[in-house]
Amino acid sequence: MDTKFIRDRITQLRMQKGVSEYKMSYDLGHSRSYIYNISSGKSLPPMAEFLEICEYLGVTPSEFFNDKFENPILVQSAVEEIQKLDDDDLMLVISNVRRLNRDK
Repeated sequence: MDTKFIRDRITQLRMQKGVSEYKMSYDLGHSRSYIYNISSGKSLPPMAEFLEICEYLGVTPSEFFNDKFENPILVQSAVEEIQKLDDDDLMLVISNVRRLNRDK
């Protein structure tokens, strides 16, 4: 894993969120070129800013670095909805997920 991964992952997650570099920079309280400079490789965010970027993108740092999930925002949303289910419905979801995975 290298700095290119970090730049590309920020871009990927930003685009999945549907926000421009300018809007994300503005929302994080920076100049309009802040995210552009990160994405283009001119700079990397310090740790505190990285944590704010993760929060803004709706992912944990662990999810950010886990490249097994192309869209961790959707995975997190699914987990949040599953946590609301009772045991019977949860077993039904697990059964369906297993069936879907078997078909792959």
